[in-house]
Amino acid sequence: MPRTCASLVDAYEALRAEEAAMAAEPSPQARDLAYTLCVSTGTRDVRPALETAHRLLAAMPEHARLTD
Repeated sequence: MPRTCASLVDAYEALRAEEAAMAAEPSPQARDLAYTLCVSTGTRDVRPALETAHRLLAAMPEHARLTD
């Protein structure tokens, strides 16, 4: 799960940064990633989902983030 969580966070944040530079609405892919983050973290909004994911990942040793 840690590697999956890290991958979801990285993918979502990179995609949203790219879309923000173009002043675009979230793409279907960004909405899918947001939904998956919410389900994975037990939240209903992407902001708390990202906060929860970042908090969980920060609490793990680096080597634990490399395995699922």
